[in-house]
Order: sequence, then structure tokens, then C-alpha cells
Amino acid sequence: MRIEDLNYFLAVAETGHVGRASVNLGQSQPALSKGIQRLESELQLQLFERTATGMALTTPGQAFYQRARHVRASLDNAIREANDLHLGRVGLVRVGVAPTYSELFFGSACAALLQQRPAARVKVTIGLNDQLLAALQFGDLDLAISALSSNDGPEFVQQPLFRDDLQVVAREGHPLLLAPRLNFADLANASWILPGPAVAARRSIEARFAEHDLPPPNVVVESNSSIISLTSVVRSTDLLTVMATSLLSKPVGANLVPLGLAEAVWPRTIGITTRRGAYLSPLAERLLELLRREVPGAAPV
Repeated sequence: MRIEDLNYFLAVAETGHVGRASVNLGQSQPALSKGIQRLESELQLQLFERTATGMALTTPGQAFYQRARHVRASLDNAIREANDLHLGRVGLVRVGVAPTYSELFFGSACAALLQQRPAARVKVTIGLNDQLLAALQFGDLDLAISALSSNDGPEFVQQPLFRDDLQVVAREGHPLLLAPRLNFADLANASWILPGPAVAARRSIEARFAEHDLPPPNVVVESNSSIISLTSVVRSTDLLTVMATSLLSKPVGANLVPLGLAEAVWPRTIGITTRRGAYLSPLAERLLELLRREVPGAAPV
């Protein structure tokens, strides 16, 4: 199998169009078409179906695409490692960071890295768990900093750093804070601002509601990013949300109060996730060391 044919296949699969893929790769459309034909002949599989709008993966093509991305990522890792060893160059480190922790402790570790390695380049992706783990799985990130999960799968290696529980918060003076005997069922009558259903925190909250035989929370504001960018809404309304304990003492947590209900707390460990068997450059290894030093004053693991 030719490497260029694999690259042609991935480009067409990702764009859904031979023309757009040829522009992205700087190759002619006939070259891409011939490369895909060679690949299909070698595999004895039809990878694409031609449609009115372009190229659509067949069912076998979709399965091959998932595997091929891993193969391409592993090959890229091998090339990066060889270049680092041969040229002795510092290179690039690609980091995914949950929004809560970009300023809390990643920023200082990144600044320390650049002071020590002035030629280094750092590519930072800010996103929620689902986005970061998907990028890590496909080799688009070297490491991710976020909440760890027992369901992340055997393809990942996790390094715990500190505990930072998630808890339900409300504005000061919220009616629930004045309730003489608050219980979890009272939360079912409230309205919420939460991240999307694919995010681990949202799934944990809905699971807790289900454990109490309650319907899912009434989400009136849903965000595809961190709730910390919308705390002004919580301060101005009776909406409930969830927040990391470490943020309650920060400016973003001003005038927000945890409910003080044990069942409305979700224990979490924040840590670093890497892909098992993936190459980590000396630069990435150094960043890992600095991140461990910059762990905030939260409860240790």
C-alpha cells in the first residue's frame, strides 16, 4: 500500500469531494482518483459511493477510515520522532485544555516552557472533554488536560493531578438557598444552564437525576463551551448550573453559592491524558513535568 494513496483516501473522506481534496493536497484530481482505485483494488473493497454532491464512504469505507486515521497518526508520530532525534530540534507540542484550567494552571506552565525553550511552539486547543478526547484519539493532540473518567478507554493513559469536584451553584439569595430542608427532588423543579448532552458533566448530572427517579433537568440555556463564560446569566436569574470547586474562590465564582447538598456534588479528578503508545517529544515530556509542578492548591489525589 502506498502512503500517498492512504493520504488521498483520507483527504477525500474528510472533504467528501475529490476536487476539494485535490486542492487541499496540491495534487490533480486524476491522481487522487487513480490512488483511490489502487487502494480499493488492493483491499478488494469499495470505499466510496459517488453521489450528486461528491463522494460518500461506504460502510466498509467508514470502518477503514477510522483505522486509517490511526495508522496515519502513528506514522506521523514516527516521522516526528525521527526528525527530533536526527535534527535535534525542539518541535511542536499540541495541547488540549478544558476551559476551566486554561488560566488556572496551564497558562503558567506554558509560560515556563517558553522561557526554558524559546524556540518551542505550542498549539493549544480549548475545548470540553468530548472534543479533546476525540482529537487525542485521532492523533491531533499530544496531550489533554481535563477531568478524568473511568470510561475513557484502554487507548488512553491517564495521569491524575488533583481533585476538583463539580457542584451545583446558584446566585446569592436564590430561593433554594432559603429552603429549610432542601432535598435533591427540589432540583427537578428548577431551570438550568448546562453544557450539551455529549459532555461528561451533563451525562453525570442526568444520571444522578435518573438515580432519584426524576426526569432530566429542565435545561433552558445550553452551551457548547464552558459554563464559566455564562456565569453572569446565573447571577442575574434563578437558573442553576454546575461549577468546579476551584473556581468558587475566583472572580468568575463571585456571588455564586453551592447548594450545600451532598447529592449535588460530583467528585472529579483532573489530570493529563495521552494516547497509549503515542510518541511524546522531549518538549511534550518537559511540559508534563511543568504541569505537575503547577498543580493549583486544590485537594490532592
